Order: sequence, then C-alpha cells, then structure tokens
Amino acid sequence: RGWLTNHGPLVKEFEKKISDYLGTDRMVFVNNGTTALQIAIKALDLKGEIITTPFSYVATTNAILWASCKPVFADIDKRSFNIDPSKIEAAITKDTSAILATHVFGNPCDVEAIKVLADRYGLNVIYDAAHSFGVTCDGESLFKWGDISITSFHATKVFHTVEGGGLFCSDRELTKKIRYLMNFGHDGPYRFTEAGINGKNSEFHAAMGLCNLEYANEILLHRKKLISCYDKGLENLPLTRQKLREETEHNFSYLPVIFQTESDLATTENRLKQNDIETRRYFKPSLDELPYTSKADLPVAHSISERILCLPLFFDMQEDDVIKVCSVIRNFFF
Repeated sequence: RGWLTNHGPLVKEFEKKISDYLGTDRMVFVNNGTTALQIAIKALDLKGEIITTPFSYVATTNAILWASCKPVFADIDKRSFNIDPSKIEAAITKDTSAILATHVFGNPCDVEAIKVLADRYGLNVIYDAAHSFGVTCDGESLFKWGDISITSFHATKVFHTVEGGGLFCSDRELTKKIRYLMNFGHDGPYRFTEAGINGKNSEFHAAMGLCNLEYANEILLHRKKLISCYDKGLENLPLTRQKLREETEHNFSYLPVIFQTESDLATTENRLKQNDIETRRYFKPSLDELPYTSKADLPVAHSISERILCLPLFFDMQEDDVIKVCSVIRNFFF
C-alpha cells in the first residue's frame, strides 16, 4: 500500500484482533511496553509517590522516575513473587497517587485486595502486565484489572511484534486521552489537546503481530507441555518454585527457580553455561538497589533477587532439551 506508519490499516486490524482474542474492550498499540507505562502514568495525571514493586524489570521503576514521580517500594510475597498488599497499605501516605504493580512472570497479583486498597484511599492502579499475554483470571482477561493495564510485545515475550506494547483501558474517555498522548497530542491535523509523545507503532510490527496471532494458541499449548516436562525433571530437588494463582489460565511465560543459596545458583548457572545452556537472573537487582533509587527494607525481594534463576523456555525448545537442562541441574545436587 505504501502506508508504513501513522495508524495504518494493519495497526487498526491488529488492535481489533488482539482485543477480540483476549476478550478485552480495546487495546492501543504503541512502540514498546516502556512507552506504554509512561503514557499510562501521564494519562492518569499522577504526581508525588507511586507505590510499586522492587521485583520487576527496570522499566517499571524507570517509567515512574521519567514522570518525575517517586517510586515507593513495597516488599513482595515470597510465594507469588508479586507485591504484597499488606505492605502496600503500610506505605501509603498523603503524597501517594497510585499503585503500579507487576504481574510477575504473568502470575496475577492479588488484584481484589489491591482494588480494595485503591478504593479505600482513592488511588489509581496501573498493572505492568508485560508478561501476561493470554492470561485469564477467574475466566476473564487479566488486562481488565486496574485503571490501565499495559503489556509488552517485545521479541522475548510469549507473543511478540518484534518491538511493541499495548495499553488496555475500559474507560472510553481515558482511552481517547491515551490515543492523544501517544500521537503528539493530535486531535485532527492542526489541533493539539495534550503534550503528547511519539508512541506510535508501524505497519511492519502490526503485520508481524497478525502473523504470530495465528499461532498464539499453539505457542501457549507448547509452553504448557514444556512446563509439565520441567515439573517432572525438577521433582524432589531443593528448589523453590513460584506459587501460581488458582482459578487462572497461565501462559507459562518464564520458568523461575529459587536456589537455597546464591552460591548454589552461581555454580549451577556456570555448569549450565558450560553445556551451552543460557539462563537469566530475572530479576536482579532488587529495584531499590539501582544506583539512582534509595535502598529500602525489603527482605523478601532482596533474598529472592539473589537466588532466582530463569531456565530456558521458548517455542523451538523440545522435551529432550528440557531433559538436558534438568539433567545438568540434578547432577549438581546429586
């Protein structure tokens, strides 16, 4: 068509098909998940303090700081790895404007408890649902929770558009504001309503998303089979696994394990590398330990961030590959 960007027909088709597939009201397609977070904060006019998790990718905290807000870290639950609602309430002050929580590795937060707190104290809620494509909670899309939920369509995710992100919002007026903000504030060719940025995504990325969407069910099913194989291979090892929320359809976006000590992790990580098996220490460091944030009293997040290792999990991986990974790990313990 010669139409490469600026809200082309493929972008519009992609937004509609993603919304239909996920069972959400609407989705705004932007250039990445970090931009989505920044737009969400701006759309809600957040100021002052935002209570957030220390256990997430750095983009979660960076987006708060880029908005000239202050991240206030609340510790996480040692089983779910998500922000602990009881710690959120203790961190609320007169300067708190919102809660920005991450569904860590796609595992749903205690969304009901967070909503109760937000309603009680008049706070907005943003969910960093970067890992949550296809996850349903009590039969509904996880993206339906919060004032705004964002996701990432980066190439490392379960479903991707090479680079990309999305915002999900049930409020029509707020969604309209989001669309202004992601397109320089344009309201028609010559009228501007907001001090917006360039958050648009291209026809190329939408085309990749439309192609991949045809395989989404197959991708999710294959990951579930790989997880089942990992469950057998890691059985009876002194490793802690993330406790997944019940009544949830998970997407198995990552396979994190917690070692008893950081030394055990380092040795195992090295042995895996010697066998050409790449792993990632997601998420390290705890985000309060960044050089531009203030260290806080977060014993659970600090402990887990030092002992967590994400094992390989990708679409081309086969069960024999999983068996090899598990064999190297078992050889360390036995």
